[in-house]
Amino acid sequence: MTTDPDRIRHVLVCPQEFKGSLTGAEAAAAIAEGVRRALPDAEVVLLPMADGGPGTVAIVAAATGGALVRHTVRGPLGTPVEAAYARVERSGAPPLAVIEAAAAAGLTLLPASDRDATRASTFGVGEQIRHAIDAGLTRIVLGVGGTATNDGGAGAAQALGVRLLDLAGADLPPGGIHLARLARIEAATAARLAAVDLSIAVDVRNVLLGDEGATAVYGAQKGLADWQAPALEYALTRWARTLDRDLRLDVAERPGSGAGGGLPVGLLAAMPQARIESGAALVGDAIGLREAIAAADLVITGEGGLDAQTAYGKAVAHVAAVAAEMQTPCIAVAGSVDGLPVGIADAEPLASAGASIDEAIAHATERAADATATVLARWLSSHP
Repeated sequence: MTTDPDRIRHVLVCPQEFKGSLTGAEAAAAIAEGVRRALPDAEVVLLPMADGGPGTVAIVAAATGGALVRHTVRGPLGTPVEAAYARVERSGAPPLAVIEAAAAAGLTLLPASDRDATRASTFGVGEQIRHAIDAGLTRIVLGVGGTATNDGGAGAAQALGVRLLDLAGADLPPGGIHLARLARIEAATAARLAAVDLSIAVDVRNVLLGDEGATAVYGAQKGLADWQAPALEYALTRWARTLDRDLRLDVAERPGSGAGGGLPVGLLAAMPQARIESGAALVGDAIGLREAIAAADLVITGEGGLDAQTAYGKAVAHVAAVAAEMQTPCIAVAGSVDGLPVGIADAEPLASAGASIDEAIAHATERAADATATVLARWLSSHP
């Protein structure tokens, strides 16, 4: 491990977004400014990170030189929206599509007054996948974070050819609440779906149902009222049980199945060969994080809130874990710091003593630079 400050010549800056204040790219630029104050002669490399949520596509495209493929899909309530995914070309490997569900079904696509988790659908996410497959892409990474939906991925499954039928044999309309009338499921018939290598990038390990499930944990932020929750939980339970009966697909208790309002469940219904994986690890692989850390003397990461529980699927935890594996020191800045995850040697909050979080958000760029200069100077002084 590098401990001599005179040898800190190559600093890698790889934060994720600071939600509500800075994108990953903005955070990286602000942190880099702080590094230059403390180490004016160091080479600073910016490599923003993501975990599969909003901003993932832009970060991957910027890091890899990937092309953005734009097309129109159904938004969460059916209104057309323009979405984009990244097409990444790699020497000696098939091209890769990186898709974020938030582009088609994101919470930010709806004003707070229009959010309705009983009606919102992931149909547009399935259309994104279908568009990539139509373009000849058979390797897909799909991030599920930041959705306005809680339909268990039923809409995405329908867009990919899975039929969800009521007792009269009619297709169910969009929205998770209609799964309460689900009587029968017919599997997708397109043979080309089986040839797709789909990695589902999640940032949480929540299951679909129960006290730690999608409805109980994330429903309220998607506009779900307390009185609506039992009905939607019943509908998703029926969805899970019918999948098990008709498709022999038992995924409701699989860790990560509740991410993105249960989106992985619908994707697995259409493509059972798909895998649920850590979003940060998948993004890190796509942008060459491990190679970048190997070339660095010091890594600086960051996010909105840092604590000792920052763990599965989170970009900061993944960065710290890879840095520790490579014996490269890692420090961080964050909106708030309530503990240090394993692998992070020191951290500094944007909100200084006596300052409010709101104030830190309002001045996030300058505060991130100041916090970086502070923590870096402190870390350097402790490693003579």
